Amino acid sequence: MQDIKSIANKIKEAGGNLYLVGGAVRDELLGKTTHDEDYCVTGITAEKFQELFPEAHVRGKAFAVFDLDGKEFAMARTESKQGVGHKEFQVNTDPQITIQQDLARRDITINAIAKDVLTKEIIDPFNGRQDIKNKIIKATTEHFKEDPLRVYRVARFAAQLGFDVEKETINQMRELKSELNCLSSERVFTELSKALNTKQPSIFFQVLRNADVLDIHFKEIKDLIGAEQPPKYHPEGDAYNHTMLVLDMASELTEHLEDNRKLEIRFSALVHDLGKGVTPREEYPHHYGHENSGAELVGKFGNKIKAPNNWIKCGKTACREHMRGGIFYKMKPSTKVEFIERVDKSLLGLDGLQIVVICDKTSGGRPSSKDDISFQYIGNKCLNEIDGEYIKNKYGLKTGVEFGNKLHQERIQWMKKYLKGE
Repeated sequence: MQDIKSIANKIKEAGGNLYLVGGAVRDELLGKTTHDEDYCVTGITAEKFQELFPEAHVRGKAFAVFDLDGKEFAMARTESKQGVGHKEFQVNTDPQITIQQDLARRDITINAIAKDVLTKEIIDPFNGRQDIKNKIIKATTEHFKEDPLRVYRVARFAAQLGFDVEKETINQMRELKSELNCLSSERVFTELSKALNTKQPSIFFQVLRNADVLDIHFKEIKDLIGAEQPPKYHPEGDAYNHTMLVLDMASELTEHLEDNRKLEIRFSALVHDLGKGVTPREEYPHHYGHENSGAELVGKFGNKIKAPNNWIKCGKTACREHMRGGIFYKMKPSTKVEFIERVDKSLLGLDGLQIVVICDKTSGGRPSSKDDISFQYIGNKCLNEIDGEYIKNKYGLKTGVEFGNKLHQERIQWMKKYLKGE
């Protein structure tokens, strides 16, 4: 494995220069740890780079990208748009292209900063460092409008960094609205999943709302805007505001979980009230049956954005069961057991649903007591104490219909005793 300075020196001896670029420089300036290092090479051709580093793995069709020692290297390039969408570009690589020209093709100013590997000089032709200091996201140039994917990237960066988006950049995002349908669902889903993996995912949707593009891939979320709710239970306003508060609280409560589980629960929080977006206005502020209509919408929405099946299954459970979870403490023992057994078998599980319900009932500082939402503890205790082994030992039964009935009835008896404090 070669030291990055050794690589830079080899390039320098061949007449070129090596720069650290993009997110790695931005993160360094923000004092954050970076995991991906991208480098830009000026002054030499891709063929010369391959000659200098024959061990490098080359990939890419439109232009060569080299993987070397876990880092990515690309020759400086310029791009010109040839058609509609995310992929219609003509790429020009030439040893005469400067680092400043390469930076000009990048989406936002905070990503258009480079650092000379050998001299440590910062190249910042678009004042990205000042924008980092001011916590603002700005389009680098008018070329921003050449790639519709940048709309979702900006919204995602805003969520990741907690930055505001400059008004002119919002306008440029709005001008790209007609091209958003050209993006693949996979690309959109990638940006969504990255946004959901932030501390405040609501920023992603708010930026898209500000740019008036929320309806292209997230119509089901936009339909929650203006969906009135009973003020007594929802002083935060419409179903959209409620959903954003629930989502951000779910992000906070799942921070300690591993990524897959974290995203399943956060997606469930995002979609738990989708059914309110299709409630007839004459029924406002009530949303009768929204849990069932919501589950159907989750399936359509999830498939449209190519969400994993486990996300969709968890989201459907959140829709169907969150209302029941909120009144668990009011249920009679047999209904409690039915609820526990049903949710426990789901992918979302008692733990995931309880997080969604806590957020649904208490986000935004509402006074509902978290102590009323304790079905995970009670459910796990019931399931652990009254399990298959308990039934085998007590009745000598083998698995089957009678076994299942006995298990269910014993759990109901356990629940009655537990609720009496016995």
